[in-house]
Amino acid sequence: MSRPQPLDYLQSAARWFGRRADQLSNTERRVLAHANRHEALSEDPGQVLDRQSSFGERLADRVAEFGGSWTFILIFGAVLLGWTLLNTEVLGKTAFDPYPYIFLNLMLSMLAAIQAPIIMMSQNRQSAKDRQMAEHDYAVNLKSELEIMALHDKLDALRSEHLEALLRKQQEQIELLTRLLSERQ
Repeated sequence: MSRPQPLDYLQSAARWFGRRADQLSNTERRVLAHANRHEALSEDPGQVLDRQSSFGERLADRVAEFGGSWTFILIFGAVLLGWTLLNTEVLGKTAFDPYPYIFLNLMLSMLAAIQAPIIMMSQNRQSAKDRQMAEHDYAVNLKSELEIMALHDKLDALRSEHLEALLRKQQEQIELLTRLLSERQ
């Protein structure tokens, strides 16, 4: 029994995708090339983006991470409470920012004006990471499907080869039985 030839994924693309290899998307061609070379698509795109990120992007991520935490909320609440207690109860008439806390409002507005775009930068980066992860997941799923289709093709080829061998043996047996019958008569 001869060994089946290794499968050429690029040639099988027309049958699997219903279009020629030159009509496939970049992702599909990349997946086919990886499958043809028997390589994994295992690099995490999130880690790749993290390695390529600038200092400002990493800082924006950290600010957004801290700004959206309970630690920030509790510290911020304590600072606000301390500010109001200091300017009403402790300092009384000599308060540097008496009620209605105009200086505090100015500081809060400036903090919000700075923090909002930083959080938006981080969200944009997270969105880019999510798109990369979705594309990577698509590529991995596509490669899995290709491997399954290739496995089916290999099994079909083995089954056909096995059936051909069985048919040849059956034909040989029929010929042998025919010869034995003719010799008996």
